[in-house]
Amino acid sequence: MDFKVEKFEDVAVIHVFLIRATLAKAVKFREFVNETIDNGTVKLIVDLSMCEYVDSTFLGAIVSLFKRVNSLNGDLRLVYNKEAPSLMFVLTRMDKVFKTFQNIDEAIQSYGVNRPPKLNWK
Repeated sequence: MDFKVEKFEDVAVIHVFLIRATLAKAVKFREFVNETIDNGTVKLIVDLSMCEYVDSTFLGAIVSLFKRVNSLNGDLRLVYNKEAPSLMFVLTRMDKVFKTFQNIDEAIQSYGVNRPPKLNWK
């Protein structure tokens, strides 16, 4: 499983379980997220925290999804490790276009939604 969606009220967090987000997975990623949008969710967070590298094709898929949700009065925000940002984000200045966050909790709260507390099993 490369992608997983997790819902918090009207916000969908799309987890990307890829070390390298490249052309090989960009089409499937776009289809996966478009299905979430088609189901009525236009407040999205794409969790790239596991990705060490994002290529231009995958970035293009994110940009096209960003444009689509904006046209539907939604937004797309990113979670990624800013300490090791993808060179592609910096070169294309996309790190200035997207609202980015260090962790999922901050991104969810930016929509005014609180993430339920995690259960601690003892």
